[in-house]
Amino acid sequence: MIFPVTEAAGSDIDDDHEWGEVLAWTFGLVSPDPAERAVALDRHARARMEVEATYDRLNEGQFRRLWFGPRMRAYHRACGRCFPGALWSGSGYAYGEISTWSRLPLALLFLEWEARHPQEWTEHAKAWGTKQALIRDLAVTDHDQYLRAKLLDLVDLAVRRTYRCKDREYVRVARAVDGDELRDRLHRAQRSENPAARLHAGYVLWLLDRPEIPNTRHVWRTWLSGTLT
Repeated sequence: MIFPVTEAAGSDIDDDHEWGEVLAWTFGLVSPDPAERAVALDRHARARMEVEATYDRLNEGQFRRLWFGPRMRAYHRACGRCFPGALWSGSGYAYGEISTWSRLPLALLFLEWEARHPQEWTEHAKAWGTKQALIRDLAVTDHDQYLRAKLLDLVDLAVRRTYRCKDREYVRVARAVDGDELRDRLHRAQRSENPAARLHAGYVLWLLDRPEIPNTRHVWRTWLSGTLT
């Protein structure tokens, strides 16, 4: 998958690296401090309202003005200051090259927010296609120590909760970062009191031992029936 470069979307930011200052507050969305998280969530909600307002102003003009002019630039700027637009408001990346993308920390934050606070994410930033694309590209890229640790956490979080749309994609990541640490986490989840965690962990472990088997809905249902060994 190739993501387009959309320079206009971040026209008030000189380069991709400046987003770190502009969007640093978004990391509060996963803060363990409830007060800090509440402030970040309120700021994100207000940013999304600005996106809606600038979009409404776009539609007030004639059709020829929709894709050009200050109103469109204002809309792009607004999109670039909240999720999911913040991910794509600068230069994109080529398939398999996400590990060198300057906005990789934002991408990981976007997925962590969905994993830790799914209802807030669904209300304020729902983008299933973006979630799927990021997970798939993270599975095939190079994994340094930092990225590997983040991916292990994401797999662990996904396994331990009730299934959500596109969670099945995390099996790709599990296979990409398979190793003792991941299997230790899965075994702990398998021994937990959470029925969903026990079920999901068992399935992922079963697939890790059978890399030739695709992770399809049919395989999942057949595994659940107990007819696969």
